[in-house]
Amino acid sequence: MFALVLLALIVFVLRTVFRVVSRLLRRWAAGRPTEDILTIVAASIATGVSAQGMWRFSGDVLGFDGPLRLLLFAFIEVAVITSAVRARRNMRENYSAGIDGIAVWALTCLSAVLSSMDARSLAEAVFRLAAPLVAAWLWERGMAIERHRITGRARINWRLTPERVLVRVGLAEASDRTASEVDAHRRLTRVALAAKKARALREAGASDRKMRVALARLDKAMDRAVEYTGLAIDDKRQEALLSQIGALYNTAALIDLTPPVPWAPEPEQQPVAVAVHPALPSGTARAELVDDDDEEDRPADAGPPVDTAQRAAQLRAARRYWDQQIDLKYVPRAADIAQEVAIPVALAREWRALWKLEPQAHALLEAAYREHGILDTGTFPAIEVPERVLTVNGSSSGDH
Repeated sequence: MFALVLLALIVFVLRTVFRVVSRLLRRWAAGRPTEDILTIVAASIATGVSAQGMWRFSGDVLGFDGPLRLLLFAFIEVAVITSAVRARRNMRENYSAGIDGIAVWALTCLSAVLSSMDARSLAEAVFRLAAPLVAAWLWERGMAIERHRITGRARINWRLTPERVLVRVGLAEASDRTASEVDAHRRLTRVALAAKKARALREAGASDRKMRVALARLDKAMDRAVEYTGLAIDDKRQEALLSQIGALYNTAALIDLTPPVPWAPEPEQQPVAVAVHPALPSGTARAELVDDDDEEDRPADAGPPVDTAQRAAQLRAARRYWDQQIDLKYVPRAADIAQEVAIPVALAREWRALWKLEPQAHALLEAAYREHGILDTGTFPAIEVPERVLTVNGSSSGDH
């Protein structure tokens, strides 16, 4: 009977303790994320493993026994927990763990080393080294998550990360482009660079052998671009290639640019005086200027849709007309290009904006501005020539 009563009393006590502990755990876990709870549980297990190693170290190495061993074996683990609690409080108040955060890692490493010194094998030594470090790492990650939750920002942005290393060596892509887009961009860039090199060799008067090699590389790059990127039928790829070639061909024009000063005061709005070329009648110049302004304000006509082959033929014809007029010391207007090639004015304006940055055309515009004060409206001749004055379309002024 006494044994039954004692057993019932033990069951009742254990049941009461279980209920109290369960209530306390539920109250403690209420409102906490699952990852925080798992972090604390795992860190507690790792700390227990470290304490068990210190128990053996205090008995085998230090010779502690009995109550003395029980009281002193886990002093480092208690110090680690105390430093961790202080570091969390500092982080909540000052947004930084401070010296207590460093103490957590220092005491953890000390506990790991002392526990591994009493190991009986290499595997046991590695295990006892890893257990305290795992506990410290879980604590650090919990601190980082809470710091980000409080401050809304990460602690530090590392310059050397796996992602940056992979991008640096070319194994990863920094943007969200697909593999086909990256491959197409690289092939188009090879074509543009090969064209630039061949043009530079031709302008430098290179030998026939070097020109043949450069043209062979250009032809090979173009063949691969047409084969793997769909350059012959893709309008966007063609525009991208032309843009790259235009940028590469006109690198020297960058040294003549005068970008605005961002901190300079804004100039007052004043009426702009238009300089009229002396060789042209004032009425004609004024009429042409008015037409040019109306042309800018008029909505762009997209024109009927054309296929890629027709657009390429128009581009070649417009370029041929442009080169002829530049050789005659004139910079054609967008309207003249559109009328000559039968293309929309908006498209001619885009091509002219690209071509006028080339060295020869840019030099003509600069000479016209410096010598006569003529702005680039596309209306007047770029420079004055001793021959008879020609209009843009090549006919003399007396024919009108």
